[in-house]
Amino acid sequence: MKEHRKSGKADPSTDRREIVSRRARPAKAPLSQEIIVTTALDLVSQDGMAGLSLRKVAAALDTGAASLYVYVANLDELLALVLDRVFAEVERPADPEGDWREQLKTVLRSYFRVLYERPGLAQVALRTSPTGANMMDLTETLLVLLGRGGLDTGRAAWALDLLLLHSAALAAERDNRRYTDSATLQRMRDATQALASESYPQIHAAGDELYSGARERYEWALDVLINGVLDTPRP
Repeated sequence: MKEHRKSGKADPSTDRREIVSRRARPAKAPLSQEIIVTTALDLVSQDGMAGLSLRKVAAALDTGAASLYVYVANLDELLALVLDRVFAEVERPADPEGDWREQLKTVLRSYFRVLYERPGLAQVALRTSPTGANMMDLTETLLVLLGRGGLDTGRAAWALDLLLLHSAALAAERDNRRYTDSATLQRMRDATQALASESYPQIHAAGDELYSGARERYEWALDVLINGVLDTPRP
């Protein structure tokens, strides 16, 4: 009786390794400035501006940071593009014959909200000057509204800068205090109340008015600025 020798070849049915063809993997979307800006904005919406980098954007796109430089020169340019993309969300007047002052305030309120809704974005707005289509459209809208209010081109140009700066600065201040607890505000009030009225009579008289209002204060400031640019000629 012959002895059957086992073959040295492995039985294919017992090999549990699964070979996956590269062709079966989903293809990555080709890189473009559009997809880079979209990815950066997604990261900002999730985690805020803090720590945003080209490296993080590249990792989210499953590529190397060096490959992004074909589409954006540096992080500053990417931030300007992100900011311009967000400006598309700023509300524009629907009725060209409406109350110009209320429409102007509506645009500025919307600009403030857009910057505040994404942590860190207002700080970017204060140091970045986007020149994209959305920023140009926003600028044109505000100049038209100021012109309808009777401002000449020179005053309208300066007023535009002042009004946008105020809203961006306030959004940045509110953003910085986003996580400030009520105990911090109470400490500020306690420190004010502890001052001797003889040494600080005006502070003592103002009391809680120093910390009052939020929305009302913003609305009042808008009226102050708009009234000011209407009545103050350029030097």
